[in-house]
Amino acid sequence: MKMLLRGVGVGLLVVALLLAGPLWMLASGAVPLDRHWSSADRTPAGLAPETPGTPVVQVYAARAFGWRGAFGVHTWIVTRAEGEEDFRLHHVLSWRRPTVVSGVDTPDRAWFGNPPTLLADYRGEAAAALVPLIDAAIADYPEPERYRAWPGPNSNSFVAWVIREVPGFDAALPVTAVGRDYLFGEGWAPTTSGSGYQLALGGLFGVSVARVEGLEITLLGLTFGIDVRRPALKLPGVGRLGMAPLAPR
Repeated sequence: MKMLLRGVGVGLLVVALLLAGPLWMLASGAVPLDRHWSSADRTPAGLAPETPGTPVVQVYAARAFGWRGAFGVHTWIVTRAEGEEDFRLHHVLSWRRPTVVSGVDTPDRAWFGNPPTLLADYRGEAAAALVPLIDAAIADYPEPERYRAWPGPNSNSFVAWVIREVPGFDAALPVTAVGRDYLFGEGWAPTTSGSGYQLALGGLFGVSVARVEGLEITLLGLTFGIDVRRPALKLPGVGRLGMAPLAPR
């Protein structure tokens, strides 16, 4: 009986630690719940290049809309091939079938009231080489008819999968990108930065060690981590506390 009670106590402690960050995000008002999606701000952040015709590949993240924002972010990929004027935005939407949406759009506008953060920025020859490879990877996405907010596949699973599929396309997704560790039946894969490796079990449990991400441990789809190279602590829901990471370019 004592061992059972001890096990229950440890389990409750782990759950409390996992939920502390998301609950803090809600209690602090950092994730508002009182706005409607139709009136939420979609203003561009000014992070996309203005020079038309220049090849561009970027990766963005912004807090998810509503209560999901307490747990994590929505990520998307932006491309522009050489000679083109318009940006194409690639992401997964829960309410669409197939879930993958690729089309001309504003690359850096707020995600229903939540401003974006730039995670990767490739331009010129490097971007020109990546664009056709990214298009091919998107076309091969293995689960376009399926969406599951937790533990995946979701929008972050999609972006992480494309990044891993394209050589030379590196972007360290934050610990708040819930679903990035969903490996589509695989148990072992490079981290999205390309600087290390991770073990993962269905997006629920895992561990990764990488030069860019540092050490990260995933429990029930939520991740704790520590970055020694650019000192920072990473917490579920809250995200990164410390020095900002460098965006690959």
